[in-house]
Amino acid sequence: METTVTSPSGRTLHHRAIRQTTPREDNEAKEVRINITREQRVAKNKEYLKNANVQAFLKAIGEAEGGGYDFKFGAVKGRKNDSWRFTDFSTHPGAGKGGVTTAAGLYQITKPTWHDHGENGMGLTDFTPETQDLIAVSILRRRRVIEKIEEGDIEAGVFQASLQWAALPMGRGQPGRYKQPYFKFEHFEEVYKAAGGTTK
Repeated sequence: METTVTSPSGRTLHHRAIRQTTPREDNEAKEVRINITREQRVAKNKEYLKNANVQAFLKAIGEAEGGGYDFKFGAVKGRKNDSWRFTDFSTHPGAGKGGVTTAAGLYQITKPTWHDHGENGMGLTDFTPETQDLIAVSILRRRRVIEKIEEGDIEAGVFQASLQWAALPMGRGQPGRYKQPYFKFEHFEEVYKAAGGTTK
């Protein structure tokens, strides 16, 4: 094989390496990731939020996490003049009691999760209740369980969601994944149904 070749413009090109490939065909299904814009992602998440089962599932997560949209870690429901509540929703509020964790809001979303799903994923820079809801939907979508929740399969939903939210059980008659207090499945289901959710 020649080590140089002359291009049509007269430039001498030098051969550096050769690579042989063997074409191969197969019938296996391939997962294809399609990049969507942040605006499209927000729009899709808003569509999911219109579903009654998704709304009920989010309410049940919020109840299990024991939070409110204005809660930092350490806030307690019913406590007056709670210093661990916040009023500035323009950004993530940061660390709560003891500076141990940045978990905040109804779903106890940490600052890195807010940055990942909110800022990077959807271009959202605030921490309003709507943004918190959209981030929770984004988390469930990434766990590939949002469609199951839409259909009312809350057992599949809880199993995947418990990877993110430590206060959830892994399923009916099962404990939580982590060594901390958790909602029993029956209680989760009760809150879910009271919020208008239906099951398969």
